[in-house]
Amino acid sequence: MRNVAAKLLASTGVLLLASGCATSDSLTTASAPSTSRHAPRNVARAPSSASYVASASSIELYEIESAQLALQRATSRRVRDFAAMVLDAHKGASMQLSLAGRRLNLLPSATLNAAHQAMMDELRATPGFDSAYVKQQMAVHRDALSLHRNYAALGTSPTLRPVAASLVPVFQRYLRLLGNL
Repeated sequence: MRNVAAKLLASTGVLLLASGCATSDSLTTASAPSTSRHAPRNVARAPSSASYVASASSIELYEIESAQLALQRATSRRVRDFAAMVLDAHKGASMQLSLAGRRLNLLPSATLNAAHQAMMDELRATPGFDSAYVKQQMAVHRDALSLHRNYAALGTSPTLRPVAASLVPVFQRYLRLLGNL
């Protein structure tokens, strides 16, 4: 009987959470003993859809602007070739993100966030452009891969999750290519 009561309480909690009438913190299991441990606090959570669109759009803008700058300033042909490839791919990715975001009334940002703006400022000012560009690309691609993987797995929007999932292999590929520059 106790087991049935615990299952009923858990089912009710899931329904309340799904309907938005309760949060996981507001549910108690006073009438049923807890047989599971609490999840660790460092478990990854997906950002909100608005936060995902804002972060992803800043990454896309940074990728496009830095690639355009690399086409002008890079001394290495391999770096310029990489930048051209990134530029083509991220124009399409930006379009996907923009269309999906607009369907949810989440307009992608037309400006870089503060961190990406600082990176662009550094790129414009550095005398050792090629190495600075590659270093920044590695960092941004790692961050982007983490953001898209996390949202693809845990995100709440069925419109944005496929976009995030489609960008994961793109960033994986570019990280492999960057390792060879």
